[in-house]
This record gives sequence, C-alpha cells and structure tokens, in this order.
Amino acid sequence: MRSSVQAQVDAVIVGAGFSGLYMLYKLRESGLNAVVLEAGDGVGGTWYWNRYPGARVDVEGFDYSYSFSEDLQQEWEWTERYPAQPELLRYLDHVADRFGLRRDIRLNTRVTSAHYDEAAMLWTVRTERGEEYRASWCVMATGCLSSAQLPAIEGIDDFAGERFHTAHWPVGGVDFTGKRVAVIGTGSSGIQSIPIIAEQATRLTVFQRTAAFSIPARNRDLEPGEQKELKARYPELRERARRGIVGMSRIAESSASALDSTADERQRVFDEIWAAGTLSGLTTSYRDVMTDRTVNDQVADFVRGKIREIVDDPETAERLCPRGYPFGAKRPCLDTGYYATYNRDNVRLVDVSEHPIERLSERGVVGGGTEHEVDAIVFATGFDAMTGSLAAIDIRGRSGRTLRDKWSAGPITYLGLQSAGFPNLFLVAGPGSPSVLTNMVMSIEQHVEWIADCIGYARERGVVAVEATERAEQDWVHHVDDVSEALLYSQASTWYLGANVPGKPRVFMPYAGGLGTYRKRCDAVAAAGYEGFVLTAG
Repeated sequence: MRSSVQAQVDAVIVGAGFSGLYMLYKLRESGLNAVVLEAGDGVGGTWYWNRYPGARVDVEGFDYSYSFSEDLQQEWEWTERYPAQPELLRYLDHVADRFGLRRDIRLNTRVTSAHYDEAAMLWTVRTERGEEYRASWCVMATGCLSSAQLPAIEGIDDFAGERFHTAHWPVGGVDFTGKRVAVIGTGSSGIQSIPIIAEQATRLTVFQRTAAFSIPARNRDLEPGEQKELKARYPELRERARRGIVGMSRIAESSASALDSTADERQRVFDEIWAAGTLSGLTTSYRDVMTDRTVNDQVADFVRGKIREIVDDPETAERLCPRGYPFGAKRPCLDTGYYATYNRDNVRLVDVSEHPIERLSERGVVGGGTEHEVDAIVFATGFDAMTGSLAAIDIRGRSGRTLRDKWSAGPITYLGLQSAGFPNLFLVAGPGSPSVLTNMVMSIEQHVEWIADCIGYARERGVVAVEATERAEQDWVHHVDDVSEALLYSQASTWYLGANVPGKPRVFMPYAGGLGTYRKRCDAVAAAGYEGFVLTAG
C-alpha cells in the first residue's frame, strides 16, 4: 500500500492503554502536539484485549489507578476490591473522556514501522493502512503483556472445533454450556478463567505444564464507608506505594528475617497473609524470602500445604503443588476458587510434564497416547512478554539498524527507558525497569512523568536529540543482571526470562531492585542533567 503523509506532530505515542493515555495527557500538558496510534477499536490496552472469563487485576483497585489527578481519585468509585476487566475498561474510557483525550487518539491504527531519519532528526511512523506520521519524539507505550503467544503444537490447524486465546477473546463472550472444553495453560489467565469455564462446560480438561503458586484473592464488594476512608488517606497511601518495593500501598514489606522467628511465628504471619488475599504479601513477609532458598522453601511448603487442604483427591493435589522453582520466582497468581475447582466431577487435570501434548487432532488433544475429545480449546498460554510487542514493529534507528537486530541476544536498555542508537525513542515500562514485578500503574506513572520531564528539559534548552550512551546501557544491563542473580529469580524458567517463547534469548528482563530504589536512580540521573544520555543541541 502506498504511504501518505498523514501529519507532522511533535510526538507519536504507540498504544492507548494506561501508558499511552497518561503519556498523551502529560505531553499535551507540556504544550506538545501529540497523537496516539492504537490497533484496537477502543482504548484500554491490556484491558481492551483481555476479555476472557474471570479476567481481573491482581492489585487492589485503589492502587491500580492513576494518582495524577486528585479530582479523578475522589470521583471514581470502585465496586470491587480487585476490579474485573469490564470495570477497568469503564475506568479507562472515563479517563479518556474526562480529559478529552479521544480527539488525539487514532483507533484501528496498527503501527508497522518506526524509522529514524538522522538528517531530519525525525521519526517516521507508518501504519498498516499506509498512513505516515513524522515526529521529533516517539514513545512506545505498547505494554509488557500484549503480544499473545500460541504454543508450537503440531496440528494446531487440524482441530475442527472452536479455538480461543485468552488474549483475543470475542467481544460478546463465549458460552461453553453443554460443551467439552480443553484449557491449555495454567498461568494467570488460565487460573482466572478455569473456575468459570468449569461452571459452564459439560467436561473440562486442564492441561498443565508447570504448576503455579496461587493465593486466594478474597475479592469482595467495597463498602461506601471503606472507600471514603481510603480516599481520605490517598496522599499517604500513594507516597508509600511510590517509595515501596512493589508499588502497593497496603502490602507490608518486612525488614525482619524469617531466620530470627520461630516456626509458630512464621505460621501465624503466613496464615494472616493467606487470609488477607494479596499478591505480594508472602513474597515480602520477610526480607529474605527472595534471597534465602531455605526461607523461600518454608513459604512454598506453606502454600503446598494449603493446596492439599483444599483439593480432595490427594493425587490431583500433588499434581497442583508447584515444585522445582522458588516461590515468587514465577509471578504468583490471585484466584477465586481455582484449587477447589478440581473437586468438581466434571474437571480433570492432565500433567503435561508426565503426558506431553503430542499434537492436536480433528477431534481434540492427543497426549500420552490418549486422544482427549473436546468441542473447544482455550489457549491460556500467555505472551511474548516485555519485548514481543516491540519486536512486532519494524523499529530502525541510526544507520538503519533494527531494534530486533540489536536485541537479538536479549534486550539492552538504559533504565528500561531507551536503547542506544535510537534517539528520542522512549519505552514505557520497558525491559530493564521494574514494570511487571510491581503495580504496573505506579511504574507507568513514574516512567511517563520522567519521559515528559526529559522532553521538557530538552525543549527548554534547544536540545533536538536525547540518546542513551552505550556505556550507560551496558552498565545498567550488568546491574540488572547482578540484582537478579542476588535473588532467586534466576532459579526458575519463566516468562521473565523469555523462557515461554521458543528461540528467545534467556535474559532476565525486569529490574528486581524495587520500585522505590529504581525511582531514586532515575531521579538522580535527571538531577545530574540526564547523566548517561547524550543531549544534542539543534
């Protein structure tokens, strides 16, 4: 398709989720003419695409929301402790409308390429329809978990029944009543959707490769008085979240060592956290949970004990007990009745580590010499995390070098914000930043504000190009590696490492040093005149 110049703007933002909406708001506030290009036909990003049954956030709603507007904080009423996808989408639609963002958002506009013109010092961003945008600044707000991953299973096109992926769920939903259903995958989307599908399906067969640690969410409706109290405390709660490890205001981050406590004391702490229903509570229950395998094993044993208490069949319970990796090294899940679902007569668990899936047939899933006949298959197989959405775009920097080529051995960034050789190209919550190890909205706000401040600093001083240095990004990559090696994350094969994508380099991608520590580092870089970046005057 022939390209046509659609517009020349100050900044192009790719993606209209939490990141893209706030980035547009901040750049507009700074006086820039910016446009957001979004592949979907609505705003919301992750919460536009992930409509699968049971989809809900695993961070409490009052934390998983914007803090930049006091009026917005006070006027929005969450109905549940952990909001479900429809409510999150309503919230983001409200934000887009309240701040008049839609006029600068182009929906149904998938970006295919972004090329840097060194002579003009401009980015040329092209879309699937052949439209072309030219801009001084380009911000990739494409999300960490937005590039769906299908498993490499033989015969995937041979299956004659219905196929669904949790990341591309039909807008109108799916009714599995009276059907035999297979769910492949037991990560977060599988754990959230399996209990609901089980209530509809005549028979549900779950194919599990790796058992996951999951904590009961204890989700509930919020009381009006409770919301009023939380809103009155927003300044204190937000500040605690910004300076904490995981960006959640009501997660206790203990400085005590588990080794200094008795077995009874640890049991009491773990029981209280289990009863509270929080994502990171067990991980931060003691300071050495993620540094000492002996302490970590105590947490893991506690969760395994809870699984055995919930699941009636001892053999099924043992299959559901995670082994072979530390608790927290794979992102734990929050669930509503997940383990109890396996007490239903119509649910069966197949351990793929014992009986590998060989292929899909016309009638179902073949594994361990058995054909499991089904009417529908749900792939809950996750994402090409953190880099997949960027790799899907032909991004070219200086001398035409592609980002794919530069990152062929793993992502290389400075602070997760930029990659050398790609001037004025910023990444929101990119690899090398805390992102997925934290409350994403708090991390997104920190990145958006830093990027907006950096662009403002450059414009005030006549700087036309901001670019990370190779030395700075190499030092940062080594630091990210060192931090992760000091923790237990490296002892698991996870999507944090890209292990769920065949052929993807194994590199631990997020920064594991905590959001508060990371924020201080970014602030120090900015205070030193953006140390580690080359600022080129026009």
